[in-house]
Amino acid sequence: MQTFPAVTHRETTAALGMYKPEETTTERKRPPPVKVLSGQLRTAESRGPADGGDGYVIRPRRGSSLPVSLVWMQGTVLEVQLDRNTVLLMDETGTFAVQGVNNIPKGRPCLFQGKYVMVMGVIQAISPEPVIRAVKMADLSELAALHRRMWRLEVEDLQQVLA
Repeated sequence: MQTFPAVTHRETTAALGMYKPEETTTERKRPPPVKVLSGQLRTAESRGPADGGDGYVIRPRRGSSLPVSLVWMQGTVLEVQLDRNTVLLMDETGTFAVQGVNNIPKGRPCLFQGKYVMVMGVIQAISPEPVIRAVKMADLSELAALHRRMWRLEVEDLQQVLA
């Protein structure tokens, strides 16, 4: 009978590609994106160091607050400025700028005026208009009418759960 050396759980999971080293105190996990409307970002408040770091706080309804830094937004492309690596989008509550669009994998199909797109990104500014640094973009134009009708409900539903 053949014997094998003892293998720890950590070694097994590492060999299978499942091992994730423990997070150190200097590393911070970013929370999942929060669905927001541009109008909510215009009225957001900055989170100070005492509140636990970067980002902003939105008020989804009276008496509640929700910290946000990574957001999921949807809107129609109004203007494309490839030389400035930026697009201007509009949702039902106003306009917002998205930076870093030239660097998004598979983002090129989204960069045409009139397209209805989703963007996930990190808030860079909230005033005078929201500015998001894109992490991901996707073209939702094929079912734009449905996405537009559902968007506000999706935003409200997620924020109600999170707040």
